[in-house]
Amino acid sequence: MTELYDLHCHSTASDGTLSPTDLVLRASQQGVTSLALTDHDTLAGLPEAQLCALEKGMRIIPGIELSTNWQNKCFHVVGLGIDPAYGALVEATTELQITRLERAEKIAMKLEKKNIPGALEAVKKVAGEGMITRTHFANFLMSQNHVSTQQEAFDRYLAKGKSAYVSTSWAELEVAINWITEAGGVAVLAHPLRYKLTANWMKRLLTEFKAMGGQGIEVITSRMNADEIRQAADYATRFDLLGSVGSDFHHTTNPYVELGRLAPLPTHIKPVWELLS
Repeated sequence: MTELYDLHCHSTASDGTLSPTDLVLRASQQGVTSLALTDHDTLAGLPEAQLCALEKGMRIIPGIELSTNWQNKCFHVVGLGIDPAYGALVEATTELQITRLERAEKIAMKLEKKNIPGALEAVKKVAGEGMITRTHFANFLMSQNHVSTQQEAFDRYLAKGKSAYVSTSWAELEVAINWITEAGGVAVLAHPLRYKLTANWMKRLLTEFKAMGGQGIEVITSRMNADEIRQAADYATRFDLLGSVGSDFHHTTNPYVELGRLAPLPTHIKPVWELLS
C-alpha cells in the first residue's frame, strides 16, 4: 500500500473546526495513512486522535505547532514524533495556554473599544478547553457581520498594526526547538514562504534554525504552486534540511486545503518521515 503523509493539521483542540475524531475519520477517507496532529501550542487532542486512528488502522504521529519569537518576528515550528508526556513540553503548553488567554482578553478589550462587544465570551465558548487563537476572533467577527471572510478580519482588525492586534511574547525559537528535540521529536519550520522574508533574512533564519537543532522544513503545503515548491525545496537542499509535507488543514469550507491533497515531495529531498519511528 502506498503511504500518504499529512504532517500538519489542526483540530478543535486549537483552531480547527473538526474534533480530533472527525479529523482522523476525514483523513482516513482521503487516503491518509500517517497523520500528524499539530495543534497550536497544545497536546490536548492527541489521546482522542490516537484512539480513533487505532480503530481505523491509521498511524497518528504525535505533533504540535509552537509559536516562537526570533529577531522580534513570529515563526511557527512543528514538532513531529514527540513524546506527549515529556514533562518540560507539557509544562510549556500549560504556560502557553495562559499566554493565549491573556492575549485573548486584550484583543477583546480592543474590539470593545471599537464598539464590538462580547468577543471574549464568544471565543471562550467556541474554544472550550482548547487553545484560543486569532482565528476564533476572526470567526466571531464574521458571525457578527463585521467582516465577510477570515482574511478580512485579519486585514481590518487582527493583523500586526491593526486596531485589535496584540503583540505577544512567545517562546524563543531556540527554547522551542529544545522542547521538541528533548521530547524525542523533529523540529520543522512551518510554511517558510508565508513569512515573506528577503533572501538574506531567510538565510539568517535557516542558518540559525539548523544550528539550534532544527532538522526539517515544510517543502509542500496546500496551495503552493510549482515555483514555490522549487523555492522551498531549494532551501531544504542548501541548508541540508529534511522535507516535510502538510496541508495545514483547519476546516472543511476551504476547497483548496484538504487533508492529504498535497503535491509529492520532490524525489531529491530526503523526507522527514525517515526519522519518525
